[in-house]
Amino acid sequence: MPNSSSAKNNILHAVKGYQEALDHQQELIKTGTDFNEQKGQVANTIATLHPKRLQLVVSEVIEDTASTKTLRFKAEGIVLPPFQAGQYINLFVNIEGTETARPYAISSAPQQRGYYDLTIKRVADGYVSHYLLDDVKAGDRFQSTGPMGTFYHNPLFHGDDLVFLAGGSGIAPARSMIINMIENTLTHRKAAQKLHLVYASSYEADVIYENELKQLEKEHDFLTITWLISRPTEKYTGRTGHVNAELLTELLGSDLEKLQRKMFYICGPTSFHDFCAQQLEQLKVKARRVRIECNGPPKHPETLTGWPQDLIASDKVSVTINKADGTQGQFEARVDEPLLNSMERNGYSAENACRSGECSLCRVKVVKGSVFNPQEARLRSTDEAYGWCHSCVAFPTSDIEIMV
Repeated sequence: MPNSSSAKNNILHAVKGYQEALDHQQELIKTGTDFNEQKGQVANTIATLHPKRLQLVVSEVIEDTASTKTLRFKAEGIVLPPFQAGQYINLFVNIEGTETARPYAISSAPQQRGYYDLTIKRVADGYVSHYLLDDVKAGDRFQSTGPMGTFYHNPLFHGDDLVFLAGGSGIAPARSMIINMIENTLTHRKAAQKLHLVYASSYEADVIYENELKQLEKEHDFLTITWLISRPTEKYTGRTGHVNAELLTELLGSDLEKLQRKMFYICGPTSFHDFCAQQLEQLKVKARRVRIECNGPPKHPETLTGWPQDLIASDKVSVTINKADGTQGQFEARVDEPLLNSMERNGYSAENACRSGECSLCRVKVVKGSVFNPQEARLRSTDEAYGWCHSCVAFPTSDIEIMV
């Protein structure tokens, strides 16, 4: 019986490139090198694959619907870093002197390294979406983070029986996943793998990628699409209503044991993914079988559990900023506006990416006063114990003093 050392060597030699690395190491030893000539190579490789910032230029503006456009971004002089289908980049913008950012899922496939597509839908009371849809043109330059996020299909853990519940522009990461599966058909995708997309839109005119998705469904047997309109016109003859437990059992089968073994992905407005999660909970689908991509902070925090009873959404409080260089500033903020948004409007910033409470990059310390942290905040126990909050989803509920 082989000992553990020989077994380990057998495994290592089975790794592609391992023997070549050993041979290269021996050649370097012969020359008496101290490896200084390779200093920085690992760091440079990591920076190429996981850059902190990307310099992007808009190469094309594609109109999807009356309320939605896809901005195609290219990077000059470099190959865009790889990403997992479903991940996002955080796009930094300057709107009339205000520096802010918004995360957008990459709607193109990972195999396409020449550009990233970001599909943006107009938000009724939006700030950044209006700017991107109305003012941006080909040739405009932007800065972004590299790809990030945990909302993607992991075939080792998530299995082959997938269901994607998309609401509105939440179709963007679904499109990336679908095209990724198609591109991998000949090499990686298992024959048993299947994806049922349930795509919910408010109006018929809001449906994004409609013709493309219908063609993909026609050409590929692994893909099933259910279209759902919640506010149909009189002429609409398709399926209407909302994504609920009854609909899911109708589409996916009444055998709850089989349904509970599926992997669910949810992406859309906060109200959409909250409701879908509740419906899956009714069907006894375990939390580990549900992956949710949040699209920003809650719109009406005053309606959530834990909001101070006597606090009105339009109330204003004073925010005092203590910066690391010792300087201090102060401004007024509405209690129903995320702290990060009010900071940016007043010329202050914090590193950020997801803007939905997941990544924790925007953490600030509350020295005095109180903030409301909704469920999306996902605070660690140590954050709560020492007064830290995720400013992108924290709402000031009294006069506060913070350190940034």
